[in-house]
Amino acid sequence: MKYNLKLSNNTTIVTVLFLSVLACFYLAKQLNSPSVVVLPNLLEKHIQCQTRSVSNSQAFNVHVPVKKLADTLAPKLCADPVLAKQYGLVNIYWSGNLAEQIDFIAKGLADLTLSKDNVMKALMAESTYSYRSVIGYPEYTAFFISNREKPKLEKAYFLDKKIGLLDYPTSRSGHILPKQAFKALDIDIDALDIQYVTSHEILRDKLSSGELDIIATYWNEEDEEYFSKNYITPTGSNISGSKWYLKMVNDNTELACSLQGLLHQVMKDTGSSYFDSIKQYWQCNVFPYEFLGENE
Repeated sequence: MKYNLKLSNNTTIVTVLFLSVLACFYLAKQLNSPSVVVLPNLLEKHIQCQTRSVSNSQAFNVHVPVKKLADTLAPKLCADPVLAKQYGLVNIYWSGNLAEQIDFIAKGLADLTLSKDNVMKALMAESTYSYRSVIGYPEYTAFFISNREKPKLEKAYFLDKKIGLLDYPTSRSGHILPKQAFKALDIDIDALDIQYVTSHEILRDKLSSGELDIIATYWNEEDEEYFSKNYITPTGSNISGSKWYLKMVNDNTELACSLQGLLHQVMKDTGSSYFDSIKQYWQCNVFPYEFLGENE
């Protein structure tokens, strides 16, 4: 499909440069500070559970963007039999803040993290800490969605609207692309009535209840039950999905395969058709298990 609003490759270049600068800042800060590595101050955004290995003090640290995902993952990870052979605790931290995400990845603090290709490449995380893809989500298209009319990509149209965005700046559909659209229309962000929320689900709830006029998100086929497909306007297409990355300092292939199956099932349990075409990066039906790589 072709759309009127088309973003150039300059967007990707600028994003990578921005992330590279942030990465350099954090790495320099780390080098100039004492050698003790401390987890970011996210204790209030933290879930801990225990595996069956109660005498094992080793902790498996996970970073995700939202609390709902942390709540879903915690009991499943702690019940995983392969993970339980290696770890006694699972710590799941959640934050959509880009600086905090960089802190986890740039210092190798996360054993498992949900992130974007451009973030991992800018931080050189794959070469520095041996992060490898476990499972990846398909490309998608981002939209402005309304429940009363088709959003217009015109400056005057947005000025009197209540707009919903996600409050974490790494989200392409819910934060980056709508703001780029506003900039392209020469709209001062401060002049808009924007409400920031923590999940795509909350955006949909607030649009459905009339609290918001427009939201920035992706489109699920299930959305047609509540909203009209005639009332959506694309902000970008062929957007690369996020991936789960596992820190593979050791050749821990059994854990990689166990997590691949677990994460696949968790996403399918959401009931969204978006996750029907998940890409799995490990061949786990033969032994020894094989990493298929990015091009398989």
